[in-house]
Amino acid sequence: MENFVVSARKYRPQNFNTVVGQSHITTTLKNAILNNHLAHAFLFCGPRGVGKTTCARILAKTINCTNITKDGEACNKCESCVSFEKGASLNIHELDAASNNSVDDIRSLVEQVRFAPQAGKYKVYIVDEVHMLSTSAFNAFLKTLEEPPPYAIFILATTEKHKILPTILSRCQIFDFKRITSNDTVEHLEEIIEKEHIKAEKNALQLIAQKSEGCMRDALSILDKIVSFTNGELTYANTLEHLNILDEGYFFKLIDFLTAQDLTSAMLLYEEINQKGFEGDMVLYGLASFIRNILVCKDPASAHLLESIEGWREQYAAAAKKISTPYLISALNILNEAEIQFKMARNKRLHVELALIKLNFLQQAIELSLDDSQIVKKKLVDAHYPIRIKKIVPLSNIVVNKEAKLVIETVTVTTTSVNEAAPILETRTTPQKPTELIPVVSTSGPKVNLLAALQQKYGSEYNIQEVKESKPLDIVSLQKCWDEYTEYLETTNKHSSTGTFKIAQLFIEDEVHFTVTVPALTAQKFVEIERMNVLEKIWETFQNRAIQFSILIEASEKEDVPLHLRLNSKQKFERIASQYPLLNHLKTRLNLEVYF
Repeated sequence: MENFVVSARKYRPQNFNTVVGQSHITTTLKNAILNNHLAHAFLFCGPRGVGKTTCARILAKTINCTNITKDGEACNKCESCVSFEKGASLNIHELDAASNNSVDDIRSLVEQVRFAPQAGKYKVYIVDEVHMLSTSAFNAFLKTLEEPPPYAIFILATTEKHKILPTILSRCQIFDFKRITSNDTVEHLEEIIEKEHIKAEKNALQLIAQKSEGCMRDALSILDKIVSFTNGELTYANTLEHLNILDEGYFFKLIDFLTAQDLTSAMLLYEEINQKGFEGDMVLYGLASFIRNILVCKDPASAHLLESIEGWREQYAAAAKKISTPYLISALNILNEAEIQFKMARNKRLHVELALIKLNFLQQAIELSLDDSQIVKKKLVDAHYPIRIKKIVPLSNIVVNKEAKLVIETVTVTTTSVNEAAPILETRTTPQKPTELIPVVSTSGPKVNLLAALQQKYGSEYNIQEVKESKPLDIVSLQKCWDEYTEYLETTNKHSSTGTFKIAQLFIEDEVHFTVTVPALTAQKFVEIERMNVLEKIWETFQNRAIQFSILIEASEKEDVPLHLRLNSKQKFERIASQYPLLNHLKTRLNLEVYF
């Protein structure tokens, strides 16, 4: 019985031309070889399974080939190429930095660099997963990497470029590998199944390419598993079953029920999906990807971003025409929040059902928020805007009475509303001193007080109140107000707060600030609970909403602090050791160090 070789190893590319999806890198490397412009250090970075190590091996084989082709490829026939294929080449050294990441490993590598190759032009050192090296190992590698011998070439490969020191990056020629597209993956899989004489539907291969997410190694591993599962016949149905993927037909049915607000059918369909063994997070993730695909099909320019097999493309286009963009965007937001909160939900099934209920009534919510076919966006702002009131006709024939302490000004403020942009009148009251007058020339009629004239003209349409002057903050009035609120607390049976308010001491600091001194931390908490209520009473008493107070704690000598709160860590250990002498004996026998 022959040993089975996985497809990822059996069909590993041996030349630059056979590398899938990385033509921008292979072309650059071939031109560098033909023009003899090879750098002394390369850094191959990118996602897993896209050909970084493969390209490094091909480059190492090609630069030592004695019969390089006109296209910059290795001949695969010379002694150097044959020894490389057999794994017996002495000019190529591979180091796995994930398991050899210490300074000693790098120093032994640097020691080998001093020896020139016995055969061939170059000695190539491939360091895979180079981001796993320690900082000390990187530093030991710096000098050799910057000025290596002319026959030494270093090829570093990593999936996490951001973890590599900038001093290393500056010494390397960096090549960024990209994810392999679904079309390239499908074409490569078709070549393999043709060589292996495997029957496979194209939809099944597209499903494998979609599941691999741009990683060719994953795609080949999935292919091997499904071939074993199906005995060499890949269909769309058995591929779906093996990969545990929800058929998109379920999502098309679900979105039809949700947009039609048929909650019963949507819940029954979710029950059917749940009975098939699919977890709630998989349903949320799949539905979000499905709605994303519909959204990108809205515009033909972005339709190529659709991540699905060819059989569903027409249905996606039809759904995109039927469902509105506001619904799709809002649904994506709901599903994203539900997916984030899924792990913390205790009743996970109810969590998913709640998301479906929101999606079911989402269309109705959007329709309610539309005004003249335009979406009304709610804006949360902290600023206060003037209210709409009836326009007041200017009273040019009125003067202010000398006894009035109030002037009413009409100010035009321009604001933008949802339906119209029109000037809005704001009625603003301004306190005036008794001696300040606003003279207005009267053309006819007797002189009338402005406030009286407004009340006579508009009656009770407007509630016009005279602004009261604020009272100065004095300790007598403040203490009286405080005592009144204390009596109120007593009537409401808040005995703990009542006791705290009775023993609190008040001190005025300035015109708008006073302090409340209490004897303990618990008393401070009781005052904090009643802060806003007592402030409302103080503001009403002094007609000044700028008044605030701070709470101070006065340490009481009678307050009993527990012993474990008075001792520090060292004192606690010494107290325990005095009670239990064997503790020190144990510390000495085990040679323990206690850090306080």
